[in-house]
Amino acid sequence: MNNTQTTQVDDLRLIALPSALNCTEMFVRFALAEWSLRELVQETMELAEALVTAAVDSADPDSPGFITVRLRLSGDSLVAEVEDEQGTIPPALAPGFAGGRCGATALRGGGTLVWCEVPLPRGVDANAVPLPRRSRKRAGQNVHSVDETAEIDPEVIKRLLSGLSNSDMI
Repeated sequence: MNNTQTTQVDDLRLIALPSALNCTEMFVRFALAEWSLRELVQETMELAEALVTAAVDSADPDSPGFITVRLRLSGDSLVAEVEDEQGTIPPALAPGFAGGRCGATALRGGGTLVWCEVPLPRGVDANAVPLPRRSRKRAGQNVHSVDETAEIDPEVIKRLLSGLSNSDMI
């Protein structure tokens, strides 16, 4: 990596339950669409889901703790991290997992952090990624362009609605 300075970060705090997997998928899809890095969605989702699965599998089902799923743009990489607040021992990663561009560590204040790097497309570094521009919408302005709605994946929405309707939380 040439430049390891983080230029953009987004994260999502979840409870270490199986529903965290669906939330992770939606989070990765949304963040990478916002960062115009759609070509990295599939690989990043698979890595993030593997990291979240490890945290969920190691959680106490009677008292699950919090995990934080984080995406960072740093140098020539997109870094996917999962911080497990209750983790005591970093999970062992299979040799060659994520092409060896990953690691795990115990955190000083408790918990564990597992991360994987996904190379940015050729010729792109973190400073060159176009970040979203947010502007305030005027009241009453509710116009959606075709491009805004074209990225909605009906399967993700179906799984989200199914997961919400099957939730143990009442």
